Amino acid sequence: MNNFNLGPLHFQTNTFVLAFVVIVLIVTAGLCITAVRRSARPRRTGTLETIRFVCVLFVSIMLLGPEWRTVQESDLQPEIVIVTDESLSMSTTDARVPETMESEEKVITREKLVDNLLASEFWKPFEAESKNRVTLSTFGAPPEDTDPALRAMAGTDINDALQKILEAGRNLRAVVMLGDGDWNIGKSPVAAAQQFRLKDVPLYALGTGSQQRLPDLDLDSVNAPTYGIVGENVQIPFTIQSSLGRDVRTIVRIRSDSGKERTKDITIRANSTHYDSILWRIEKEGASALSLSIPATNGELVQSNNSRDFIISGKPESIKVLVVETLPRWEYRFIRNALSRDPGVDVDCLLLHPNLGKGDGPDYIQEFPENLEDLQKYDVVFVGDVGLSEDGESGLTTEQANLIKGLVENQASGVVFIPGAQGNQFKLEETELYDLIPVILDKDNPTGLSDSIDASMRLTSEGEKSLLTMLGDDETENEVIWQDLPGFYWQAPVVKAKAGTTVLAVNANRSNASGRLPILVTSRAGAGKVLYMATDSAWRWRRGVEDLYHYRFWGQVARWMSYQRNMAAGERVRLFYTPERPKPGDPVFLSANAFSENGAPLTEGNLQIDLTAPNGTSQRIELAQDDASWGSFSGQFKISQPGTWGVKAFIAGDDSASIETKIISQTDDIEKTGLPARFEVLEEMTKVSRGRLVTAAQLEELVKEINALPEPQPLVNSIKLWAHWLAPTILVILLSLFWMGRKLNGTF
Repeated sequence: MNNFNLGPLHFQTNTFVLAFVVIVLIVTAGLCITAVRRSARPRRTGTLETIRFVCVLFVSIMLLGPEWRTVQESDLQPEIVIVTDESLSMSTTDARVPETMESEEKVITREKLVDNLLASEFWKPFEAESKNRVTLSTFGAPPEDTDPALRAMAGTDINDALQKILEAGRNLRAVVMLGDGDWNIGKSPVAAAQQFRLKDVPLYALGTGSQQRLPDLDLDSVNAPTYGIVGENVQIPFTIQSSLGRDVRTIVRIRSDSGKERTKDITIRANSTHYDSILWRIEKEGASALSLSIPATNGELVQSNNSRDFIISGKPESIKVLVVETLPRWEYRFIRNALSRDPGVDVDCLLLHPNLGKGDGPDYIQEFPENLEDLQKYDVVFVGDVGLSEDGESGLTTEQANLIKGLVENQASGVVFIPGAQGNQFKLEETELYDLIPVILDKDNPTGLSDSIDASMRLTSEGEKSLLTMLGDDETENEVIWQDLPGFYWQAPVVKAKAGTTVLAVNANRSNASGRLPILVTSRAGAGKVLYMATDSAWRWRRGVEDLYHYRFWGQVARWMSYQRNMAAGERVRLFYTPERPKPGDPVFLSANAFSENGAPLTEGNLQIDLTAPNGTSQRIELAQDDASWGSFSGQFKISQPGTWGVKAFIAGDDSASIETKIISQTDDIEKTGLPARFEVLEEMTKVSRGRLVTAAQLEELVKEINALPEPQPLVNSIKLWAHWLAPTILVILLSLFWMGRKLNGTF
């Protein structure tokens, strides 16, 4: 590369291009002179050839990469910026006090270490003899607003802080950052470090804190449901992060605002993540403020993250169930009794006896609900040992079976399959409902599998955590209950569970190439839920305890299946959403059903949503219609801030057809204490900017190194002439003059 200049005009080229340009100019000049000598009009031709030579000369100069450079000398002293991190993570107590600093404490907070360093005025040598001016700056301080939700969203943006310093700084010589390197919002700070390198400003970092996490138990998350049925248990999952080097036996305590509490003994393994759940019984209607907490343990240094607060609403229950069966086998009889005696369930039974006709009496209906306005009121449909019948007298018609599938997928209802020894459910293969069965059945053996000795159910890991299979008041009691439950002698011919389903219980005695034969399987179908019970002997659980476990199980099934459907249910509008407890930034997916005045699904009309944000601002969105025949609608919006969002769903033009609910958005603190310092971030930043990472013990070395830095170079303004818009403009003008000259030279 050959660089040379003519005053402020600088050229950057290589030997080959320079030689090529010289040769082209010499050849062009020779051709121009020859053309003038041979011309009968030497003056005109001389002018024309001069323009030609100027065009070639201009292009040749542009090939040499010309730049017009001016040097701007700064009239300010070189500036050194000391920037400190004031984020919440700096309150972590893990900073070791260097020996050079007098202190009775050996370990202090990161924030206090920075304060002590600033109090020592370590930067004074920079200002000696007025060589530099020092500017102090801060970033990351949490907002003064006392709103916990806003404080929880506060984070650390190192990149933004450094960019602002670079933009505001004049004649920067160096930047020293005191912090722990913990950033959680914004772009990577390495991007700002690259800008420092381009400006030839080194970035130094003085790391505070420890790269090892403090001994701590962190109640990381609580995923509670938004509502529960009064008098029933809800399951509240939680996660605990342990950075302790030993196993800890502790107690999880949940307490309500009324003073009621419940505890659970748990063991948390060393340096692990503990997933668990606790049961809580809803005792009153309306919202209840709950707190889940764990006590501080020996050696734990951070106690501020040992509790979580949340809200659960209690609702009265009103579950509508339809049971369809053929023969009144024992399981059918006891399910009917269980649901009939449950005060929160309204049950209708349709008994299609192949010989005796339809059942009659209390809780019986004589016909399958043919109209959608009659069928859509059912939250759960039990399908027993039922097949197809053309007239609907001894089984379901194809249309009726397809309606049940549509009810589940479009209106968030649930369906429970309880096969029997007749194998009638195989006949449903001709219908769409058969596709909802969550297992693969053995068609060669429709009557099922029988044993001479009873087989027991074994809960899977998913079943041990499920509320459906919770027959005791806690996990320990539940495990004992399932071990002691009476077994069964018959099982449906199940080969294996389908992909995407959840197996809650298996046959402890039978297996095949796919593993243990599944007994209790759940799955999702559109907006609704599906449960398959591969035996009809749950009624045997009554032995010695009467209805204790059998009634509880089927009551829990009905409530689990109707949960989503009843999140916000009115007479003509039903609304449900996921996730139940969204965080700021999460999209919320809305599903709704709307009905006309006579109860039929709304086929014509619009369903709209009025949203009211926690800060009072409102917006209206219109839901898209998914299936007009079922009156189903869907849409989504994004949670932009934490707090309580008001949601009103209504049929456009009919204010009386509406439902209101609230969506509570809670967020975990973005900025956390107790986490390790991120020295790897600081080190990468300093390397990119040609600086260095040091500790408090190396502070004197840092001062000497910065004092030895060269003076900031004068500001050089460079205009690349070859890339300037004037370059092509001048060339076009010269070529135009040459072209017009050639035409004129030949006319006179």
